[in-house]
Amino acid sequence: MAERSTAAVDVADNSGDEPLTAKADEATADGVAQTRERETAEEGAAETGEPTGPGAASPPELHSGHKLARRYRLEECVTRLDGFSSWRAVDEKLRRAVGVHLLPADHPRARSVLAAARSSALLGDPRFVHVLDAVEENDLVYVVHEWLPDATELTALLAAGPLEAHDAYQLVSQVAQAMAAAHREGLAHLRLTPSAVLRTSSGQYRIRGLAVNAALRGISSDTPQRTDTEAVGALLYASLTQRWPYEDDAYGLSGLPKGVGLIAPDQVRAGVHRGLSELAMRALVNEGATASRQEPPCTTPEELVKAIGEMPRIRPPEPAFTAPPEYQRTTYQQGTYGRTAPRPGATQPVPTPPPPLQSRTGKALKWAVSALLIAALGLGSWQLADALMDRGNSDEPGSSDTSDEGDKNKPKPTHPIKIANAQEYVLEGEAQDLQGVPNTYDGDDSTYWRTNSFIGGPKLAPYKPGVGIVYDLGKEQDVSAASLGLRYLGDHTTVELYAADSMSSSTPPSSMKKIGTATTTGQSAKIKAKRPVSTRYVLVWLTDVPRSPRDEYSSAGYKQAITDVKFTG
Repeated sequence: MAERSTAAVDVADNSGDEPLTAKADEATADGVAQTRERETAEEGAAETGEPTGPGAASPPELHSGHKLARRYRLEECVTRLDGFSSWRAVDEKLRRAVGVHLLPADHPRARSVLAAARSSALLGDPRFVHVLDAVEENDLVYVVHEWLPDATELTALLAAGPLEAHDAYQLVSQVAQAMAAAHREGLAHLRLTPSAVLRTSSGQYRIRGLAVNAALRGISSDTPQRTDTEAVGALLYASLTQRWPYEDDAYGLSGLPKGVGLIAPDQVRAGVHRGLSELAMRALVNEGATASRQEPPCTTPEELVKAIGEMPRIRPPEPAFTAPPEYQRTTYQQGTYGRTAPRPGATQPVPTPPPPLQSRTGKALKWAVSALLIAALGLGSWQLADALMDRGNSDEPGSSDTSDEGDKNKPKPTHPIKIANAQEYVLEGEAQDLQGVPNTYDGDDSTYWRTNSFIGGPKLAPYKPGVGIVYDLGKEQDVSAASLGLRYLGDHTTVELYAADSMSSSTPPSSMKKIGTATTTGQSAKIKAKRPVSTRYVLVWLTDVPRSPRDEYSSAGYKQAITDVKFTG
């Protein structure tokens, strides 16, 4: 049992290395481990033109099963190139897949790789694949980062064809905004290729290798903002045309025809969105934009974000609904079973409706029905009058049944308790979803706080005593019940409610006063206390979670998400 992180390894491949502004001839593209063939150092050097003689640094000689820091177990080598190697590994402490870059401590770029990894780890932007650890140990330098098994790299998406206008708009918007945020913190990518951009199952784009990819390959630039802006323009160009905007083929894409120079995307492929075509040219062409509109070029990610904001928003295409086929009646349903089919074009006789009830029997039937209706109305009026008289008698003095004993048996009225604040209760290990805590009391059932995906379950112990959120009710007051909205069904979810002394995570729930507990297999849980408990802080604690399939945020495993929490007093 342990956490399975939604992460992806950042590995190298030689699917094509067309330089942008940095012109890094020795650089190679990042790729997903499952879709890349293993490479040897000699193969990588042969394709990139780097020397393989005795002077070239050799990657550390490690093997599957080797353990780093008694925690990270190497599983599969996915890249061995230019003196470093990349591995798919398992974090045995948290039981989740991770990616690891390894290189000797005496490698000429070891210091810069460590510095880049530590700087990137401080950013903490969810649009980037995060660096989890950067260590120098036993003559080795290694960088540990996330692994995203459910994400697809842009290279694979473009292999199937160009993107729709809305998808290309989302790509350039999200990537440009992410790079603008990185440059505000003094970080550059310099290796922003189609292999470095991943799209998750929810449609969000994430960028891997921020600063680290360039450091591993020794890439630098005097104009890092322009380099990354030009790279975003190349990604947009490729997504619109399925062509790489340079003469050489790269990343599985064909380059532009020799000698024609850089032409606008709407001249390469028919039907390209005009605004996106001009935007790609403004990011790519340093001396100006297209001839049709003399817009200034975008030389920084901030300028590119501003240009995107000035464009009309591109909406997703309307879903195409197919009209259901017209219902065909059978001859049996039409009441013509056994009849001779009419000749085509022949006039069909209209059946004469039956005559009204004009016979003696019909008249008698009408009078009988009228008499029954009159009798029913009379009986109803008599019963109504009798009920009103009884009610009037019960209102007379001395006829009340109210007593002190009756008041005691009546349930006391409850009232909702407003939540003033909340935070995740991290007793051991890492937090689950710090940013998602406010979603549990925002009044919106579509938002939620989620746990990580665990391999074993439903019980989280002994690897994790539980996960949960502590709520601040603003002041001390009586808490008698709680209701939770849950996202995942299954066998089973166990929720415990405790009265906490504060919002600190230092006190284990076993030393708190327990309000109640509930176990459910559905999407809601109701916890009721035997008697109200006076407290200001309430801990909602999950000890068991059901198994659920993979979704847009996590892989299949034991997990749960809370959509809504309400307390009553």
